[in-house]
Amino acid sequence: MTQAELVKALVDAGIHFGNPASRWNPRMEPYIHGKRGNVHIINIKETVKGLLLAKKLIQNTVAAGRDVLFVGTKRQARHAIEDEAKRCGMHYVNERWLGGTLTNFRTIRERLKRLEQLEKLWETGEIEKYSKKMKSTLNREMVKIKSNLEGIRKMDKLPGVIFLIDTKREHIAVNEAKKLGVKTIALIDTDGNPAEIDLPIPGNDDAMRAIALIAKELADAVIEGKQGRTTGNEKGDGNEPRRRSARSTFRADKGAETPGDQGAGEQTPAEPAGEPVAAGAEAPAETVAASV
Repeated sequence: MTQAELVKALVDAGIHFGNPASRWNPRMEPYIHGKRGNVHIINIKETVKGLLLAKKLIQNTVAAGRDVLFVGTKRQARHAIEDEAKRCGMHYVNERWLGGTLTNFRTIRERLKRLEQLEKLWETGEIEKYSKKMKSTLNREMVKIKSNLEGIRKMDKLPGVIFLIDTKREHIAVNEAKKLGVKTIALIDTDGNPAEIDLPIPGNDDAMRAIALIAKELADAVIEGKQGRTTGNEKGDGNEPRRRSARSTFRADKGAETPGDQGAGEQTPAEPAGEPVAAGAEAPAETVAASV
């Protein structure tokens, strides 16, 4: 797609329509072209500029051996985020961002181990040993964990970049990324704060077509970056990405007991009721486990 075609596609998707002027964030002023009635109009040149820079950053990051995490939990973004992340083989969160997903990943990994245990019960037929009531309880637990964590099931280290839709909604994810030094790219509307993001893409974050188009362009950049990985390794010219050990946050304790392990009995521990996690704060292990 040429740049002219990209601009036309963005305009057709309505990416230039911002929020009502009464809801704007003054820090978005450099990205606003003007007003139409009471609605701010985003400068499409700034949108294209941000998108091209974002694609370059993602391409270089992936070529260097790092991954991208796609995040979009609002209704308008869920399907596009999941579809494009799967298409390019990257991780995603499209149901709910659990506090501590990055900063307390050990507990997240333990819940994923629990999911594997539950799935194994059905695969082996061992679930038939349980009563009808216990089957229903275990099935609800499995569905809940899978709904929240399926997209990051294979993520075993910090991503190199996080792409988000709507920074106001995903403020906990933004704060966790900032705390850990992970670069952020975001489709940000006129009510957002671009200062919180490393690379903002000003645009309508409520329009499904606009979200899908931006996600598609960035997924294409991931695919191009992966081709760069292959080319570098085939040449053997020293451009292969260096192996980096995962942060200690992501090292799961192999000897740790998985929470809620059923054993052979039918007793399942009740999930503790956790308090909401404050933005930017590291979530206690108990709180994360209770949310999954």
